Amino acid sequence: MAGTIPRDFIDDLLARTDIVELVSSRVKLKKTGKNYSACCPFHSEKTPSFSVSPQKQFYYCFGCGAKGDAIKFVEEFDRIGFAEAVEELAALHGMEVPREQGHQRNPKAQERREDAYALMQDIQRHYYQNLKGHPAAVDYLKGRGLSGDIVKQFGIGFVPDEWDSVLKVFGTSFERQQLLMDTGMLVQNEKGRRYDRFRDRIMFPIRDRRGRTIAFGGRVLGDGTPKYLNSPETRIYHKGSELYGLYEARQANRELERLVVVEGYMDVVALFQAGISYAVASLGTSTTSDQLELLFRSAPEVICCYDGDRAGREAAWRAMENALPLLRDGRTLKFIFLADGEDPDSMVRKEGKDAFETALAGALPLSQFLFQELEKSIDMGSPDSRSRLAEKAVPLLDRLPDSVYRVMLRESLAKRLGVAEEQLERFVAKAPAKAQVAQFKGKAGRPPLMRLTIAILVQHPALVTELPDMDFRALRLPGADVLDEAVRAIQSGSTPTTGQLLRRLENSQHAPIFTKLAELDLSAVEDNLAPELVGAVERLLNESLEIRYQELVAKQDRKQATEEEIQELMALISAKAGTD
Repeated sequence: MAGTIPRDFIDDLLARTDIVELVSSRVKLKKTGKNYSACCPFHSEKTPSFSVSPQKQFYYCFGCGAKGDAIKFVEEFDRIGFAEAVEELAALHGMEVPREQGHQRNPKAQERREDAYALMQDIQRHYYQNLKGHPAAVDYLKGRGLSGDIVKQFGIGFVPDEWDSVLKVFGTSFERQQLLMDTGMLVQNEKGRRYDRFRDRIMFPIRDRRGRTIAFGGRVLGDGTPKYLNSPETRIYHKGSELYGLYEARQANRELERLVVVEGYMDVVALFQAGISYAVASLGTSTTSDQLELLFRSAPEVICCYDGDRAGREAAWRAMENALPLLRDGRTLKFIFLADGEDPDSMVRKEGKDAFETALAGALPLSQFLFQELEKSIDMGSPDSRSRLAEKAVPLLDRLPDSVYRVMLRESLAKRLGVAEEQLERFVAKAPAKAQVAQFKGKAGRPPLMRLTIAILVQHPALVTELPDMDFRALRLPGADVLDEAVRAIQSGSTPTTGQLLRRLENSQHAPIFTKLAELDLSAVEDNLAPELVGAVERLLNESLEIRYQELVAKQDRKQATEEEIQELMALISAKAGTD
């Protein structure tokens, strides 16, 4: 749905929504100074660390790091997607959410999406009704240990070995046939003939977070190939953003403490049948970043269950890499690898619920999995080999967000290497981003100039009018591009609140920096924000000029300066003389 809702509508929606009123409708808030506080609704705590700022229209938890604007709060609290959160907030204000295609609203496209949802739901019911009339399919499911209640809960059905089971029931017109093509339910051959994609298969409906059928997975009943056939991606189905069984898991559990990710539809259903109602499947061999974010929104602990072979471990590694940027405090990722020839379905049927949950309790934490995999090809008794471990591990750990967890993993790596934590960086080449981060690390007390400047703008965007009209990227200082991006975002529309500004900047590569600076303590300069901002920018300009001056002097000393650079140097010397 990203990109289909106009940006100006998002700004308007956030402007109309009072985040304090919104949060207080779900969480009991207490006034604390200028802000409101509560125990965080996103992790367990006894001492309130969750803060809501009416001035910034932004919330932040100092315990788990949860943060965002009104839309993000609804996403996290209600465990729904961005588009659904926008719809919910819009309904509170009696607003209709516009949709756009390119730069124009396209109501026909939205109507076609709704038609697709309705059609897929009708087909799911058709498959389910078909099941009752095919004893072989019923016997197959009973043989897999599934009860009628579980089959009904998951809407499992059957499609007979016919070329037109769906076509003849639902393809009653050219328009309906085209919609069946759009949803992936029909296939067209080179001669233009259309026929059912799925034939002679047990049908597993794939539902989105709202319970709407958006796709199907079909398991062949006999010995045909492929064993499993899945819907293609369509206007309503993007497999990298969905999880099979998540809707059912949410329906079965008021609060999900953990989710276990398995590989197949039958694994999910078999675990539910055994009483393990928190299993989902990733609709592929590896778990995507979008799926992992969805998992962590739903439960604080995620356990990935894979085969113990090479393919399973490679899938686990890809899932771990995708998860690293998402692992803020309060989120846990673990791994379990099953014996050869075993899968969750067969294991739970042979050994039962308790045995499977005992295996889950012994799941491998991400830290152990990461270091074990890296150390497989390294002789830890050799200093050179330990250096190679650092070269591989440090960049991975740097992908973690700033958190206690990141600190702990770096300390663990340092212990394995037998060095102090602060010495880790000497093992690896300096990344280009290190200079970028440097300007945000200052001495205790007042923040560094660049950090202070950007933080004031992020927390008080209206002060952008105090700045000179210039391209701040011209400053020869680390962080200049971050400052310029913040200024441009503020000036891209009506003056935003902090929450609105962060929403405008959510796709920026510097988004984590902006979010962090939104919570920087500015109490030391709060009484003189405008003068502090102007003074900071002036000092940044002077620093930049001094750097340029030193560059030009060095060039002239080496007799490498061009005529234009000599003239520029003379102008800087004249300016410096005028200010001395």
